[in-house]
Amino acid sequence: MRRVPRPPHGPVAIATSPWIVVGAGVVVMVVLLIVALGAYRGRSPAPDGAQPPALPVPSAVVVAPSVPTSVPSPAPVLPGISGRASGLPPSAAAGSGSPTADPTAGPIGKPSATRSPSRAAPGQPAMTGRYRVVQSFDGGFIGEVAMVNTSTRSRGWTVRLEFSGGRLVTAWVEGVPQGTIRQSDDGFTYVSGVDVSPGGSVSLRFHIERASQTPRACTVDGVRCNGL
Repeated sequence: MRRVPRPPHGPVAIATSPWIVVGAGVVVMVVLLIVALGAYRGRSPAPDGAQPPALPVPSAVVVAPSVPTSVPSPAPVLPGISGRASGLPPSAAAGSGSPTADPTAGPIGKPSATRSPSRAAPGQPAMTGRYRVVQSFDGGFIGEVAMVNTSTRSRGWTVRLEFSGGRLVTAWVEGVPQGTIRQSDDGFTYVSGVDVSPGGSVSLRFHIERASQTPRACTVDGVRCNGL
């Protein structure tokens, strides 16, 4: 009888049986997959609804309130000239182009009483007046008659001014009740609306157009004005 030959051992058997190598590779892959699944299940996932850590909020910046600065009081408005009005105190109109009174001149129209009023000398009028030009401009000027009561009692006054031609725009006394204006062809007459106390003073101002700055006549209660 013939003997059945035995299979070869070692490398020769592996070479003749490739299914052994494939099976060993499959077993290794299964083991690695089981190890990976066990490692994944061993991790603790974050619980549902967990909030991410809050970021630090910067502190609010406090701004100190500004301290209001004091605003200087506006300068007093000087009397202006009204447009073609007569017999009423003028009101300054912004941008009208009308001339304004001299800012260097002192306040007018408010009678000022002294403690010891002076007595009028014999032959001296009770009301004295002085004429002057306050401001001149193209086509006209602002004139003034400043009066002083030198008597010992309160009294009214009447100013008469005459010019060669020209036209009176307005006349006024600042800060007191206005008087009455009577115009004529050669000038105007202004009768006071309030008495002047003993030793007090008051000034009449007027706006004249197209006339000489030197009047033909200037009188206070019929007495010629000084300053001409």
